[in-house]
Amino acid sequence: MTKSIDHAKRVAFQGEPGAYANLAAREAIPHAAAIPHASFEDAIDAVRSGSCDLCIIPVENSLMGRIADIHHLLPQSGLHIVGEHFLPIHHQLLGLKDATLEGIKTLYSQAPALAQARNIVRERKLATQNWYDTAGSAKHVAEMKDPSCAALASSLAGELYGLKVLARDVEDEHHNMTRFLIMSRERDDAPNNGKVVTSFVFRVKNVPAALYKAMGGFATNGVNMTKLESYQMGGSFNATQFYADIQGHPDDPAVNRALEELSFFTSKLIIMGVYPAHPFREDMPG
Repeated sequence: MTKSIDHAKRVAFQGEPGAYANLAAREAIPHAAAIPHASFEDAIDAVRSGSCDLCIIPVENSLMGRIADIHHLLPQSGLHIVGEHFLPIHHQLLGLKDATLEGIKTLYSQAPALAQARNIVRERKLATQNWYDTAGSAKHVAEMKDPSCAALASSLAGELYGLKVLARDVEDEHHNMTRFLIMSRERDDAPNNGKVVTSFVFRVKNVPAALYKAMGGFATNGVNMTKLESYQMGGSFNATQFYADIQGHPDDPAVNRALEELSFFTSKLIIMGVYPAHPFREDMPG
């Protein structure tokens, strides 16, 4: 862990208590109080304002891909990435204490979660209701007190809202995993020992083959790039920004040379964070 994680007392997350981000905060920063916020922007603002020391933000899911809008928010946040956490996503079908699985007619949850549990929805011929948040759907079911309604959410949400598990781990794919970034106001780079991830955003210059040339330095220096994503800026099809993760520390000679070569072909380059690689990366395929 970095010092900023070790010393954190409050960590902001998006969602209701019991959201998967709440679970990620408990696992990644167990010594800090997890504070819910209505939106990603609110969680980020809590760190900027100083009311929280860190925020934990989901950036991508192994089944659904990247989380919408997050890559737009990260460079504009003014925050620094100080850690990452991979959370296995296990959806529980939660109902009232007197409910039965056979009696459930309607299932509430957030759209991505419902999309990840199509099999049980189809098998049990359930009507689905899209809700703003997985934990929020559990809260809603608890408040409705209707035994024919259930929520698709985490086991933590079930505990917090007094619901019981009617069917456990109902996700269609059991390798469902979400990656979270832990962010701080202050830059807190990991030391150059052990396995490290460096994240950065950049824009290439408007010259032919700029992206190809910019990436060449990583190939020639043997630096492994684990992620490269593009997204449009300001509603323009011409202004493209890239987000990248690489394995290694900027103080590594090979990484330093690759970043220096990248700078020749970019109009903007911002290091978002240098942080310890999560142990899950050891088990990642390919």
